[in-house]
Amino acid sequence: MKRVSKRFAAAKKFIEPKTYTIEEALELVQKTATAKFTESVEAHICLNVNPKYADQQLRSTVILPAGTGKTVRVVAITSVDSGLSAQQLGADRVGSEELIEEINQGYTDFDVLIAEPEMMSKLAKLGRILGPKGLMPSPKAGTVTKDIASAVKQFKQGKIEYRVDKTGIVHLNFGKVNFTTPQLLENFLAIYKSIVQNKPSGVKGRYFKNLYLCSSMGPSVEIDLTSL
Repeated sequence: MKRVSKRFAAAKKFIEPKTYTIEEALELVQKTATAKFTESVEAHICLNVNPKYADQQLRSTVILPAGTGKTVRVVAITSVDSGLSAQQLGADRVGSEELIEEINQGYTDFDVLIAEPEMMSKLAKLGRILGPKGLMPSPKAGTVTKDIASAVKQFKQGKIEYRVDKTGIVHLNFGKVNFTTPQLLENFLAIYKSIVQNKPSGVKGRYFKNLYLCSSMGPSVEIDLTSL
C-alpha cells in the first residue's frame, strides 16, 4: 500500500467521496493546499478521445483572464532584417542565428520560444533539444507567427498551450492557490470553453468522461460535470 504523508492525509479528510460543483471544488483545493510553498492549481480532464487517430487529437491555446501567477520567460527568434529588439517586443531575449546556436549548445532558460515562419527551417536542427521539453515553436500553439510582438504580449499575459496526452487526458495548471476563488473560476471556465470549442471532429458520444482539480501537493477533488 502506498504511504502518504501526515500532511496529505489530514488534507484528504476534508474531501468526501462525492462529486462537487466547480465553486466548491476550488474552495476545497485552496483549503487543502498545505505545503510550505505557494502551490499551483491543476486540472486533469479525461476526455473520450483516442489521440492515435488524427481526427481525435486535441491541441490548442487559451488566454487565462487572471494570468498564470508565474513570470513567463519568452524568447523570440527573428530574422536579422527585422531589426526588432527585446525591449520593443517585451521579450526576455531576441535573436537570430546566434541565438539558435546558443540553444543548440544547451541554452533553454526560457518557458516559451516564438519564431517567425521564415526562421523555422533553421530551427529544425533543434528538434532533439526543444521537442522533449515541449519548447519547439508550432503554428497550432501560436508560437510560429509574423506578429511576434502580439504573441509575446499574449504569453506574458497568461496564454497557455494545452494538449491531450496519449491516454486521452489534458493536464494543465491554471493559477495559484493564492488567487481569489473568482479568479480561479474565471481561468477554469476559459479553459473549459476552449476545450469544448476545439472538440475533435472524430469524437462520438460523450466528450468529457471525468474531471479532477487539485493543488500541486494536495488531494484531488472530482467535479460534477452536470454543474458546468
